[in-house]
Amino acid sequence: MISANLTHKKRLQMSKKSKGMFAGKKLKKRRSKFRWNNKLFVKRILNLKEKVDPLEGAPQAKGIVLSKRQVEAKQPNSGMRKCVRVQLTKNGKQVTAFAPGDKAITFINEHDEVIVQGIGGKQGGPKGDLAGVKWEVIKVNKQVLSQLRKGKVEKIIGR
Repeated sequence: MISANLTHKKRLQMSKKSKGMFAGKKLKKRRSKFRWNNKLFVKRILNLKEKVDPLEGAPQAKGIVLSKRQVEAKQPNSGMRKCVRVQLTKNGKQVTAFAPGDKAITFINEHDEVIVQGIGGKQGGPKGDLAGVKWEVIKVNKQVLSQLRKGKVEKIIGR
């Protein structure tokens, strides 16, 4: 019985957490110190997403199409996904944007004005089998790409 009591006391001494009625301030300070070990907390507090994001925190951005390209799908899928290289007008950065849907790439030409948005992957990352592609085209020359594909509107040639 005595040895069991001693091990219990030893266990209490090993933790260096504050205990007692007036320990709240110390516990709160300790918790705030250890929050910096969480990478999601650090990313949110230091605004790291806005600093590295080409869209600079905006939901959508306007850009000019530089070229069309095909991105190979990651394993285990196979196929060539149709994408475009876009230079954003707000800061001059270049991004690769996915053209969603069948025959969508036929409505996009070089030097067209497009609007891109985040593709909606996990925590701003790439979606599905597209490596490094985090954006998708939603408008071409002020016309919605999905309506262009369905034939509801026609593409405006001049800007």
